[in-house]
Amino acid sequence: MLNLDDLHVALDAEAGLVRALDGLSLSLQRGETFALVGESGCGKSMTALALMRLLPDNGRVLAGRIDLGAEVPDAKPTELLRLPEVDMRRVRGGHIGIIFQEPATSLNPVMRVGDQIVEAIEAHTSLRGGAARNKAIDWLRRVGIPEPERRIDSYPFEMSGGQKQRVMIAMTLAAEPDYLIADEPTTALDVTIQKQVLDLLKALQQERQLGLLLITHDLAVVADMAHRVALMYAGQIVEEADADVFFKAPRHPYARMLLQALPDTERRGKPLVSISGTVPPLWQKFEGCRFAPRCDRAQTTCRIADIPLAEQGGQKVRCLHPIDPDAADSNVPPGGAVLSSDQPVQVALPVASELVLDVQQLGVSFSKGAGLFAAPKVVQAVSGVSFQVRRGETLALVGESGCGKTTSGRAIVQLLRGQSHIQVSGQAWLCHGGVREDLFALQGEKLRLARRAIQMVFQDPFASLNPRMRVIDVLQEGMLTLRPEWNGEERLAKVRSLVEQVGLRSDALSRFPHEFSGGQRQRLAIARALAVEPQVLVCDEPTSALDVSVQAQILNLLRELQSALGLGLLFITHNMGVVGYLADRVAVMQQGRIVEEGSCEQVLSQPAHTYTRTLLAAVPKRPV
Repeated sequence: MLNLDDLHVALDAEAGLVRALDGLSLSLQRGETFALVGESGCGKSMTALALMRLLPDNGRVLAGRIDLGAEVPDAKPTELLRLPEVDMRRVRGGHIGIIFQEPATSLNPVMRVGDQIVEAIEAHTSLRGGAARNKAIDWLRRVGIPEPERRIDSYPFEMSGGQKQRVMIAMTLAAEPDYLIADEPTTALDVTIQKQVLDLLKALQQERQLGLLLITHDLAVVADMAHRVALMYAGQIVEEADADVFFKAPRHPYARMLLQALPDTERRGKPLVSISGTVPPLWQKFEGCRFAPRCDRAQTTCRIADIPLAEQGGQKVRCLHPIDPDAADSNVPPGGAVLSSDQPVQVALPVASELVLDVQQLGVSFSKGAGLFAAPKVVQAVSGVSFQVRRGETLALVGESGCGKTTSGRAIVQLLRGQSHIQVSGQAWLCHGGVREDLFALQGEKLRLARRAIQMVFQDPFASLNPRMRVIDVLQEGMLTLRPEWNGEERLAKVRSLVEQVGLRSDALSRFPHEFSGGQRQRLAIARALAVEPQVLVCDEPTSALDVSVQAQILNLLRELQSALGLGLLFITHNMGVVGYLADRVAVMQQGRIVEEGSCEQVLSQPAHTYTRTLLAAVPKRPV
């Protein structure tokens, strides 16, 4: 057994001492999957780093124990925090392996992947030279890398995201550890690649009796993989239970809210439960329940009492007023208020005859590999794509990474112009102000005026917001260019209204993007896109990197704005839960072409194309 007992971890920061872990206790057995879930900033990844003794330079363990059970029965366990570093190196990899969230930054970019796997094998086993290389090839084959004898000499940049993650798994398991820590191993992967990686981990776990600590915020993955679940909040575990019990009858209000924030078809027409506020900063001194400021069941005693993690009905819960799963009003807080998920929302129906975007035979090709004596190679990224978006309607564009979804969106918004190695063909008719114009044919002033009507929300708001500009300047930048007829007072009034409209306080205008959370930055990105009053919004994976609760806030916001403004949404995603909740129609892309299009209900419940059925089969089942 791998056991963490009353672990306290702190980080030195400018704001003060950050208590990243405060009294954390958990145990992991061989052959078991233990899932650690919660929002960003609650301490999940810090738990993994502390366990591996890989804390950053400003981090340290204040108290607690980490014990690694002995291989021989009745022998004394190894206390990892007391081991000399030279002995700890043998534990890392040899007994406890770790798969990090982003394989691209975890693999050495100037080393062939085979050399990196061989390095791990030679460090933790007795194999050397050719025998180690053969074992590396065997592991690449076992994790599903095609042509392992050839790909062993590839560099990381020559592989896709899913293949790099498989290489990380091969490198970790080739050292034959007893326990494996997987830190968000599927966050950035498509559903099909995600299923392959999870199936692989399951098979290897059963074969080798691995103890798997799965760190994730994807509750569907947890429901599919885990035997036990621990929910973290602000550096503490607030609920621990067997996975089936956790999903059927959560006791902590935070657990219930997270489960009710999951989007799906059944919740269409209702706002998702969005948890107000954010995880509190961990440098502050806490009194009482840390979740109380965001809890719908909190009472006076919750804010002053010291609340332990106590056994309640077969579950461990840190709550004075837990939910009684047998009570008829288990979804109603003590004060009698009904949760927002039970309140219907009025959604404007699409106007059937009013087209706002009409894309016909869109094609995008890239030229690459040109040299002194070599002709350029042409890659057809998008071919013959056609679809329409109407006022007040959401069209979801779905498919695996590399199928051309984002390229199509960028081409329509005219972000590929002026690049000599990119050729765009077809038409994108924009219907605004009673005028129908082909965006690809417009030039100069006409194109600038047309840009008012179509805007884009990017996947990574931090990368798309200028870090040196205050929010007020970020929001006014588009107005100055595309709405010059508005004077300073009008712009300022609209900016203040926008900030309020996307659910932020007015003091946000004077702050910089880095001072906001991920969900707040995405709200700012939406506000910036809406600043010039567009008719069409192209949303490129706007919720893919967000926690469940923050995702619910953004989806609620988009529905409200669409209802109020009549926006046409082109929503690019691979999250089928979001598609079922938000989309009116769905277009499925494969290898640059649309292979199926229809109403959301038709495509999700009765898919006609084999590829669509494959995508839907790979989606983890809803856990509640």
